[in-house]
Amino acid sequence: MTRAVFAAGGPAPEVLGEVTLDGRFGIVLPRFDGPTLTQATRTGAITREQAGAILATLCLAVHKTRPPPDALSLREAMDARLRFGGKVLPERITTGVLALIEHLAPDDVLCHSDLHPGNVIMTAQGPRLIDWLGAARAPAAYEIAQCHILLAEIGSEHADDPERATVNSVLQAEYARLAGIAPAALTAAMQPYLPIVRVFLLLGGAMPDMRERLIQRVEAALRSVG
Repeated sequence: MTRAVFAAGGPAPEVLGEVTLDGRFGIVLPRFDGPTLTQATRTGAITREQAGAILATLCLAVHKTRPPPDALSLREAMDARLRFGGKVLPERITTGVLALIEHLAPDDVLCHSDLHPGNVIMTAQGPRLIDWLGAARAPAAYEIAQCHILLAEIGSEHADDPERATVNSVLQAEYARLAGIAPAALTAAMQPYLPIVRVFLLLGGAMPDMRERLIQRVEAALRSVG
């Protein structure tokens, strides 16, 4: 996916090669020198408002990149994660979230699917977005929903930052401005994708201490749309 997004002109690093070391597969990428966006905000080199604007600009650049032909759809990505994750969630959740995906708008843009300050490196040439392994075709609202949850709900790297909500709010406001969307419309559009994002996180084993809370939120959201 990294190679395909780079070839399509998206903000992904160039893949220089593939290696196997001690039986483990590896990807050779250019070295990006600089702090992550998380580190830059913690030191005060970049304000939370600037961080939100940087994320919004990167987000829009991703969405304007033509999706590679082999990029998984949101449904395909969920199917793959369910196969890989096994039966770690109640069946009512897995069937409910698959039905929700089918009910929502079809996939239409390239999404990075893990866009947060820890995956942005601030180089001398500008911000660079890394970790493209989960890229997929999905509505832009799905990406915004994922950013919202990563920044506002489970951003452990921001747990000691009382201003972390600022990054999220500026990201959404600036993305809406750049994309020519009313902020309220963007907020409404991302709401149905919040339970989908939470299921992906649960299947990936993210934040085990929040597992029960995430499950409760997913179940409540599925009941409201059921």
